[in-house]
Amino acid sequence: MATHQADSWHAQAHEHCIEQLAVNPTAGLSSVEVINRLAEHGPNRLAEKPPRSAWLKFFDQFKSLLVLILIGAAVLAGAIGDFKDAIVIGIVVLLNAALGFFQEHRAEAALAALKNMLAPGARVRRDGQMQQIEAADLVPGDILLLEAGDRIPADARVLSAHSAEVAEAALTGESHAVAKLPDTVAESAVLAERHNMVFMNTVVTRGRLEALVIATGMHTEMGRLAGLLAETAEGETPLQIQLDGLGKRLAIIATVVVGLMFFMGLMRGDELIKTAMTAIALAVAAIPEGLPAVVTVTLALGMHRMAKRNAIVKKLAAVETLGCTTVICSDKTGTLTLNQMTARAVYTQGQRYLVSGEGYGGEGRFEGIISGAPTLGHVLLPAALCVDARIKDGALIGDPTEGALLTLAAKAGLMPDAVLEHRPRIAEIPFDSATKYMATFHHDGDRVMMCVKGAPDVLLALATSHLGDAPAALPMDEKSRAAFIAENEALANQALRVLALASRVIPAADFDPAGNLLPWVQDLTLHALVGIIDPPRAEAKEAIATCHAAGIQVKMITGDHRVTAAAIARELGLKGESHEGRELDGLNQSEIAALVEKSAVFARVAPEHKMRIVEALQAKGHVVAMTGDGVNDAPALKTADIGVAMGITGTEVTKEAATLVLTDDNFASIVRAVEEGRTIYENIIKFVRFQLSTNVGAILTVLGAPFLGLATPFTAIQILWVNIIMDGPPAMTLGVEPARSGIMRDTPRQADAGILSVQRLWRIGLYGATMAVGTLGLYAWAIEASGEAKAMTLAFTTFVLFQFFNIFNARAEHGSAFNRQFFANGKLWLALAGVVLLQIVAVHWAPAQVIFDTVDLSLNEWLLATAVASSVLFIEELRKLLVSLVCRSNATTTGQER
Repeated sequence: MATHQADSWHAQAHEHCIEQLAVNPTAGLSSVEVINRLAEHGPNRLAEKPPRSAWLKFFDQFKSLLVLILIGAAVLAGAIGDFKDAIVIGIVVLLNAALGFFQEHRAEAALAALKNMLAPGARVRRDGQMQQIEAADLVPGDILLLEAGDRIPADARVLSAHSAEVAEAALTGESHAVAKLPDTVAESAVLAERHNMVFMNTVVTRGRLEALVIATGMHTEMGRLAGLLAETAEGETPLQIQLDGLGKRLAIIATVVVGLMFFMGLMRGDELIKTAMTAIALAVAAIPEGLPAVVTVTLALGMHRMAKRNAIVKKLAAVETLGCTTVICSDKTGTLTLNQMTARAVYTQGQRYLVSGEGYGGEGRFEGIISGAPTLGHVLLPAALCVDARIKDGALIGDPTEGALLTLAAKAGLMPDAVLEHRPRIAEIPFDSATKYMATFHHDGDRVMMCVKGAPDVLLALATSHLGDAPAALPMDEKSRAAFIAENEALANQALRVLALASRVIPAADFDPAGNLLPWVQDLTLHALVGIIDPPRAEAKEAIATCHAAGIQVKMITGDHRVTAAAIARELGLKGESHEGRELDGLNQSEIAALVEKSAVFARVAPEHKMRIVEALQAKGHVVAMTGDGVNDAPALKTADIGVAMGITGTEVTKEAATLVLTDDNFASIVRAVEEGRTIYENIIKFVRFQLSTNVGAILTVLGAPFLGLATPFTAIQILWVNIIMDGPPAMTLGVEPARSGIMRDTPRQADAGILSVQRLWRIGLYGATMAVGTLGLYAWAIEASGEAKAMTLAFTTFVLFQFFNIFNARAEHGSAFNRQFFANGKLWLALAGVVLLQIVAVHWAPAQVIFDTVDLSLNEWLLATAVASSVLFIEELRKLLVSLVCRSNATTTGQER
C-alpha cells in the first residue's frame, strides 16, 4: 500500500487518495486486507504510556528540600526527647505527600480521558456490504458511512457529501458547523479550512457523507493532540519555587545556628549534652515546621471558598498562581461568548431593526418598532417554517443557526409548533452547500407557501420582489437591490453571519410534492436579511474591565474567523491588534513574544499556535492563565501556568488537563478566582513574616545572651513550646484572613518576586531585634531583682507575649494594624486567647512548672511582660506613621514643583 504525508490529503483529488490507499470505494476493503492493515497500523486507539509505580509516585513527593528539612527536624526533635513534636511534624509531611500523590494521579487521567472520547462504533463498507464495526478496528482505506448525529471515529477524506455539515468547535474553535465537500483545497489551508476532511471526535450535524479513512489512532489530529499533551511538562508554581528557595535559606541558617551554639557552649564550658540539646532545639526553632501545614490549610480553605464561587481547583499549589497572573489567554467560543447563535439584526422594508436578548430562551425584543406599528410576524414566517431544528425548554435540538431563527421568530410572536400546525410541511429541498439555500413547502388553504432561507447573494439573484410598507410585495428594482446588497455588506462587516429569508406563493393545483421541486425556487419575494452571531457573555465585558484594572492583560485566542473574533473583541473592550495563527509560522520565540504583546486577538489558530503563544508569554516573564473548552485547547491549558476549563461545555480532556474548572462556564468567575488567589498568597506571606520574625527573635535572644554575660534565657523545651504554640492556631488563622480592601486594584506581583524581599527581611530583622532586646533586657533586670528562676520564667513569658502583639504586624504589612479589619477575623482572637491561657497554665500549673522549669509570676510581673512585649507593635506603628508622613511630604513637594 502506498503511503502519503497526512498533511496533504486535503490537497489531492479524492480519486488520487483512493488510488494511494488502494481501495475500491464501491466495495470497500476486503477482510484479508483489513487484517493486514490492522497488523501494519495497529488498532484505532490512542497510545498509553506505561504507568509509573504508585510507590515511586509517592516517594516523588519527598524531593522538596523543605520537606527533607522537616523530616530532619522531626528526627532532631525525637533525638532530644520531644516525641510529640516529632510525631506532629511527621504527620504534616505524610499529609503533604498524600495530597501531592492524589493530585498527580488526577493529572495523569488526561490521556485516559482522550482515549475514552473515541467513538465506540463505526459504519463502513467492506466486502461490498455495509458493516457496523468497533471503532478500534478501523484502518486506513476503510470507507466510512456517516450521517447526522454520528461522532466521527477517525480522520478521513470526504468522497461524497449530501448537505453535510460537521461541528468542529471542539477541535478547531470554529463556532459554526462546517459544510463538507469533496473538492480539493489549497495545501496551505489551515485545519479549520480543510472542508474536504473530517476529523476524529467531531460530530456530523446535518446530512450524510462518505469518507475515506486516511489516519487512525495516534496518527489522527486527535492523536497528535494526545502526543502534545503527553510531551508537555508541568512546571512548578511560583509558590513552590519560592518555598523551595526559602527552604534552602533556612537550611543554611539552621546549620550556622547549630554550629555557633555548639561552639559557644563549649567555649563557655557548658555541659556537652545540654549544649547539644539547646543547639538542636534552636535549629528546630529556625525551621517553620508549620509552614507546609499552614500552606496546605490555607490553600484548602481557599479551594473551598472558590468552589462556592463556581471555581474548582484541582491542584492545591496552583491556587496562588492566580494571584500573580499577568495574562489571561481566553478561547472565544463558549468562554467569552455563549456558544449559542443569536440574531442581532433584521433588515426589512428598508429599515434595520436591532434585536435584544441572548440564547434560545426567547427573551428579548425588536428595538425601533414604533408603538402601534404592525409586528414583524409576517416578515419572519420563513424563520419559523424553513427549519429542522427545535427548541425544547430553552434547549436547542439541531443546528445552532436554525435555533437563532426560531428564537427570532418567537420574539416576533410566532410559535413554531402553532405555525406548523396551520401550515403543515408537505415537501422540502434540503440545504446543499452547492445551492446555498434550503426550501420548505407548506399547505396553506388553496395554495402552497414556499419558504426559503439561504445566502443573501443567492436569494437576491432569485428574487423579483421584496416586502415593503404596502400589503402587496414591491418590485425588486435596482435601488432596492442595491440597498439589500449594501445592508448585507454592512452586517457582514460587523462580523454577523447574514442569512436571507424569502417566500413564494404557488397555486395548490399546480404543485406536485413528489415532482421536481428545484424549478419552483425562482421569482422569490425577499422578506428580510438576518444578522446572526455567537454573542459575548453579558458579564464578560465587566470581568475584562476588572482584569485591566488589576493589571491583567486579556487576549483572545480562537480558531474562529479573524473578522468575527475582532468584532467580539471590540464589543468586550479588548484593545490591540488582530492576527491569524499562520502569521506565527516561521517566527522565532522572541518575535512571537513581541507580536503577542501588542495583540489582543489571534484567530484561526492551531493547537501548536496556542502553545507557542503561551510559551512566548512565559519567556517574557508573564504568568499565563489559559482558558478553553475544546479538545484543541487541552495542550495549551497544560502548558500554561494555570489552565482554566469550562465545566459545562468543556470536554473531559480539557477538564483533566486544566488545574481550574469553572462550573458555570463564566469568564467572570476567573476574576473572582484571581482575587481569591491574591488573598491566599497574601495570607501565606503573613504567616511567613510572622513565623520568621519569631524565629529571628529566638535566635538573636539565645545568641545574644552570652555576649551580655548572661546564661541562655530559655531551655530547649521552652524554645520548642514557643515554636509549637505559635506555629499552631494563631498562625493557622492568618490563613483565613479576609481579602484586603483594594486588592484587585494592585498590579500583579512578579512571578520571580521572592517571598522574602529586602524590605521584608529588614522589617523581620527589626521585629526580631525588638523581641531580643526586650526579652534580654527584662531577663537581665529580673536576674538582679528576683533570681535566675524568676528571670527565666519572665523572659519565657515575655517572648510568648511578643508573638501575641507581633501577629498584628504580620496582618498589616503597609497600613496601620488598627484598621477596619482589626476585629474581622474572629478565629484569630480565639486562638490568641488560647495562647494566653496555655502560657498561664505553663507558668502556674505545678505539673507544667516541672516540665517547663517555670515559677509563679505576680500580676505586676505579667503586666510588665505585657508592656514590654507590646513594644514590637507600637514601634512598628510609629515606623509606619513616619513613612506615611514622609511620603505625604514628598508628594506635596512634587505637586508644588509642578
